[in-house]
Amino acid sequence: MGRKCLFIIGVVAFLFTLTSCTSKPEDSLLKSYFHAIMLNDVTTMSSMAIEPMVIESDSWKITSATEMKIEDAFLPALNTMELELKKKMEDHIGPTLDAKDQLDAAQDELKYNRSPAMRKKVADLQAAYDAIFEEHKQFQKNYNEAKAAAAQEEEITKFSLGAGDIATARSLTGQVNSKQVEVAVTNDGQVKNYRFYIRQYVLKEEATNTNFRGRWIITRIEPIL
Repeated sequence: MGRKCLFIIGVVAFLFTLTSCTSKPEDSLLKSYFHAIMLNDVTTMSSMAIEPMVIESDSWKITSATEMKIEDAFLPALNTMELELKKKMEDHIGPTLDAKDQLDAAQDELKYNRSPAMRKKVADLQAAYDAIFEEHKQFQKNYNEAKAAAAQEEEITKFSLGAGDIATARSLTGQVNSKQVEVAVTNDGQVKNYRFYIRQYVLKEEATNTNFRGRWIITRIEPIL
C-alpha cells in the first residue's frame, strides 16, 4: 500500500475520531429517546430517563442547548452531610427525652402539690420541653431531607454508570457533566416546547484505581410554558 493511501486513511481516521469526540451527546440521546416513544418501547425509555415522559410527536428538533457544565461529583458531599445530620439528630434524642421525663415528673407532682411555685415549675419545664422538641423536629427534618437527597443522587449515579448495585457508589470521586436542552415538538400541527436535563458521570474509585465512565441520561423533562 502506497504512502499516499496510508496518509489518506490516517486523515480519515483522525477526522472520525475528532468528530466522535466533539459530537453533541444530546443529539444521539434524544434521537434514541424519541425513537423509543414512537415504538412505544417503555423499557428503552425507562433505561434512558429517570422519569420517562411520553411526548407524542410528528417531528421534533433541538432548538438550543447550553454549554456542558462540569462539576465535582455530588454524592460524597451529600453522603457526608447525611451522616453529620444523622449524628446531630441522634445526639439530640437524649436531651429531648430528659426534658420530657422532667416535665412528666413535675406534672405528676402537680397532682398532689398545687402550689404557685409548683405550677410555675411545670410551666417552665413545659416551655423548655416545647423548645427542645421543636429543635429536635428541625434536626429530624434536616436529616430526612439530606437522606432523601443523597438517596436520589445515588440512584441517578448508578443509573448513569449502569453498573447495578455499587457498594462504594457514595465514595466515588470525579466529575458530573450536565446540559440543558430545549426541544420543539410538533404534533397535529401544534408546537410544544420541552426542556431536557441530561447528565453524565465520570467517576473513579480511589482505593482500587477503578474508573467508571457513565452514559448520558435524562434526569428530568419539563414542558416550557
